[in-house]
Amino acid sequence: MKIIRRKSREVKIGAIAIGGDQPIAVQSMCSTKTDDIIGTLEQIGRMVKAGVDIVRVAVPNREAALALPEIVADCAVPLVADIHFDYRLALAAADSGVAKLRLNPGNIGDEEKIRQVIDKAKDKAIPIRIGVNQGSVERDLVDKYIGPRPEAMVESAMRHIDILQRNDFHDIVISLKASSVWDTIEAYRLIADKCDYPLHLGVTEAGPAFRGSIKSAVAIGILLYEGIGDTIRVSLTADVSNEIKAAWEILRSLGLRYHGPDLISCPTCGRTEIDLIPLVTKVEKALGGIDKPIKVAVMGCVVNGPGEAAEADIGVIGGKGSLVITRKGRKIRKVPEAEIEQALIEEIEKFKG
Repeated sequence: MKIIRRKSREVKIGAIAIGGDQPIAVQSMCSTKTDDIIGTLEQIGRMVKAGVDIVRVAVPNREAALALPEIVADCAVPLVADIHFDYRLALAAADSGVAKLRLNPGNIGDEEKIRQVIDKAKDKAIPIRIGVNQGSVERDLVDKYIGPRPEAMVESAMRHIDILQRNDFHDIVISLKASSVWDTIEAYRLIADKCDYPLHLGVTEAGPAFRGSIKSAVAIGILLYEGIGDTIRVSLTADVSNEIKAAWEILRSLGLRYHGPDLISCPTCGRTEIDLIPLVTKVEKALGGIDKPIKVAVMGCVVNGPGEAAEADIGVIGGKGSLVITRKGRKIRKVPEAEIEQALIEEIEKFKG
C-alpha cells in the first residue's frame, strides 16, 4: 500500500529540505549543556552516526548562545536553536549561523519581540518552527476550551502563524506536541486541514525508552499512515541514540524510509531447538555498526524459517544441533549450533564488505 502524503510547502533547513515531496526527516535533541561545546559535539557525532538528519540544542542562556558559532562550524547536520522566554537569545542564535529557530511563542513575550525575531530570521534566511506544547498553551485559550485541549493548541499555533504571515514570513514549520497519544493525533489532524506548512511530529514527555517508544510509535505511526508529517522526533528519557533508532524503525515499518539493517526474528515457541534469544541479542549487536539497509532473519525452526529467510539478505534457520545460513534464500553453510554466532558474524562482515 502506498501512503498518500499531505501536500505541504517545502522549507529549507540548511542543506536539507522538508515538506513537499522530500523524505521525512529524523530529528533529535542534544541532552548536553550547550555551552559544553566538546560534549555537545561528541553527542552530535553519535547522533549523526545513528542516522539523524537534523539536531536541536537548547539555548536557555547567554553562555549557550555564545557556544553556538563553534558548534555550528563543526556540526555535520543542520542545527536548530531551541528558544524559550528570551527573544534576545533567538536573535543571537540566528546570528550564530543556526539553520532554524524553534520558538514557543506563548512564552516569548509580546508581538513586538516576536516581530524582531521574524525580521532577523528573514535577514538570515532561516525558518522558524512554531512549537506549541500542551503544557504551554496561553491561559485565555485554556480557559476558552476548559483545558489545553487539541483545539486550544491549534488556535495557539494559528494565532502565531498569523503574526508571522502578517509580517510576510512564510518559512514556517509547526509542531503541536502533547504527552497524550490521542491529543497529539487530534491536534495534528486539525492543523493539517488549516494550513500547508510542514509538520514536525512527536509526543512530548513520552517517557523512558520502552514506554516512550511505544507511545511515539502509535501516535507518529497513525499520523504518518494518514499522510500527515514531514519530520519526526521520538522524545525519550534515554540516550539520544534510542530516539533515532526508534524513529527509523517507525519509518521503516511504514515503508517510508530505510536506514541500517532490518533484523527479524521469531518469538520462539516449543518447536525451537536452539538457544535463540541470546543469539538474536548477539546478532543485533553485530549489526550495530552497519548503515546499509540489509535484512537479516534469525529463525528458530523449520516451520516459518525457510520462507522468512528466503526474503532476507542473510538468514539463519534453526535445527536440532545445527543451523543453516542462507543468502537471498540460497543455502550457503550448515554449521553446528556452537559455531553459529561466529559463522553468522563472518557472513555479515562479508556482506558489509
